[in-house]
Amino acid sequence: MEILLQLVFSGIALGMIYAVIAFGYQLTFATSGTLNFGQGESLMLGALVGLSLVGTIHGGPYMSYLLMIPLVIVFGALQGMLVEWIGVRPAIKIKSEFGWIMSTIALAIIFKNVAENIWGKDDLTFPSPLSAAPFTIFGANVQPMQVAVVVGALAIMLAVEIFNRKSIYGKAVVATANDRDAAGLMGINTGRVITFSYALSSATAAFAGVLVAPLTLTGATMGASLGLKAFAVAIIGGLTSGVGAIVGGLILGIAETTTGYYISTGYKEVPGLLLLLLVLAIKPSGLFGKAAIKKV
Repeated sequence: MEILLQLVFSGIALGMIYAVIAFGYQLTFATSGTLNFGQGESLMLGALVGLSLVGTIHGGPYMSYLLMIPLVIVFGALQGMLVEWIGVRPAIKIKSEFGWIMSTIALAIIFKNVAENIWGKDDLTFPSPLSAAPFTIFGANVQPMQVAVVVGALAIMLAVEIFNRKSIYGKAVVATANDRDAAGLMGINTGRVITFSYALSSATAAFAGVLVAPLTLTGATMGASLGLKAFAVAIIGGLTSGVGAIVGGLILGIAETTTGYYISTGYKEVPGLLLLLLVLAIKPSGLFGKAAIKKV
């Protein structure tokens, strides 16, 4: 039972990282109907930039980590704006249904190559701001950084939701998400809102990068797998539901850790992918998503 609980706690921490990245997919899909397929590379760049900043900021591991986070979020936002300007906006302007897909994938490959040339191809160790000594919950050992991952992931998603509900600009984002054409007629600059959603999406992914980096190795290849799994989480939970991202992330994270231990690490991705196929067959809009109704 203690082993199972430990696997569940590890799966929750991993699942919340998936949820944050999936939440970023939802932000861009809601406002523009497009997705950034380089979302995993946003996480990777956030982790590597954060690693470089931690090494230059003085004040101890904990303080340098805290001071680094706002800078990484700003960097992620700028990177998301670049993706929107170069890869998405031209496709939307010419009403291309698939141009943004290839553009964001191409930019993801470029970002990966840039990262390899700056930081190298070898995996690097990210210093943990918290003690590595685990504490016990119901007989299971839990690392303090795993708790920080869950708290941080929930905090960033809650902050975005509060911003969308309480601020004027957030309400413009919600209005654009509900009906982009109507929002434009009401005077909302929908193009600027879409740019902002991409900035916010990449900023959350970059933040997720510095959350997960102390628990794993950091390198130019870390984003591809996480981004792909987070996309599966977004589909499982529903591209229109924040709760769906959290539930989908938890399901996939726990399924991976338990399958890897009880069956084989070579099969740990299988349950999540099987669930993805099952959801697409039974409820294509996702577990918590709403089916789009088109009037003709």
